[in-house]
Amino acid sequence: MELTTSQFVIGYYTFLLGVSCFGAYTNKRQVFMLAFSLTLVSFVLGIVGGAAALKAIAICAGMLAIAGMISFGFREFLIQIAEGDFGAGIRNSGSSSVVTLILVAACIVSGVMGWGFTEILIAITILFVVITSLNPETAKELRTAPLTAAFGMFVIFTYAVAGIFAPWIAPFGEAEVISSAFAPPDENMLLGADQLGRDMFSRIVYGSRNSVGLAITATVAAFILGAGAGLLAATKGGWFDQFMGRFADVIMSIPSLIFALLMLSIFGPTTPVIICAVAIIYAPRVFRLTRAVAGNVVVMDYIEAAKLRGEGMWYLIRREILPNSTAPLVAEFGLEFCFVFLLVAGLSFLGLGIQPPTADWGSMVRENATLISFGDITPLIPAAAIALLTVAVNFVVDWMLFRSSGLKEQ
Repeated sequence: MELTTSQFVIGYYTFLLGVSCFGAYTNKRQVFMLAFSLTLVSFVLGIVGGAAALKAIAICAGMLAIAGMISFGFREFLIQIAEGDFGAGIRNSGSSSVVTLILVAACIVSGVMGWGFTEILIAITILFVVITSLNPETAKELRTAPLTAAFGMFVIFTYAVAGIFAPWIAPFGEAEVISSAFAPPDENMLLGADQLGRDMFSRIVYGSRNSVGLAITATVAAFILGAGAGLLAATKGGWFDQFMGRFADVIMSIPSLIFALLMLSIFGPTTPVIICAVAIIYAPRVFRLTRAVAGNVVVMDYIEAAKLRGEGMWYLIRREILPNSTAPLVAEFGLEFCFVFLLVAGLSFLGLGIQPPTADWGSMVRENATLISFGDITPLIPAAAIALLTVAVNFVVDWMLFRSSGLKEQ
């Protein structure tokens, strides 16, 4: 039995007012403010948009509630793993033993399941890194993590699974033509077909591997260049520090998109050129941060003591400066990844990023933009995937910046 419009409106406001009264009666200030604010917003939008606006608000509120429950559950899951300290044995083992164990595990899983060795090796490596980083100290920090950070970690986890296991998640190949152009969704194609008759869902899954993988690679390259130069400049000082600072200023004075378009137009839109161009664009930003952070470390007394002991420059960087500069650099890595990811997606949208038939979210928006004119939101799905990952990474980075700042919640 379907609810009539009047029944839905009455039930909707009754529920919100009931939650508001419950929050006020039990002195739950946040519950009361949230529920009554939603009541006031619904009242105004209901006058303007009618029952349709109320249904849209109810759907959005339900989605937010589901996201909150998922975030809470995922955070508790990580806390339980951290409190169990399952990675203690791995941390106590030597690096050679860990590498051997990862290779053996990848070979066994790949042979038994018949999956690709490279994908299994990447998945097991990430699993080992995550498990070894989860310990009782991490559990204490996770308990204070906001739900937004937990939601961001869940989204990143979902994208990682989709990217690593794309060949087994996607029902069709990324370049496989299976239907007519712009075919509607059916039992075989969850999101329909693109302009060539390829499955949109499969290409979105493969796009998580190609788009995110390229962005991560370019970000790592930018960090290797920028962080390495920043640590050297802070340690050596003198003319080298001045030269690297002025060189970074020159690179940063060039608009990033224009520089990328120029590089790709000259050398061609190949993957190595994209990585090099993006690394050159964003390395100066990493250099300036690393130089500032390391510059505050090199003046410490323990650095002077290490110099008096006769320690070399590489020892100072590896054992003294870098460990004390890790927190802001890790947070900066997340921020730079967002910028790189959006730049790569923009280049693909302009036709100078990842080239067809390789699936890429930016190019998928461009190729299927015609559907928007006919009221089909399918082209917005890869755009939403780009936005969701960017927001999720920013949620996690905000939490990491708060942790590294040393501030305490009131």
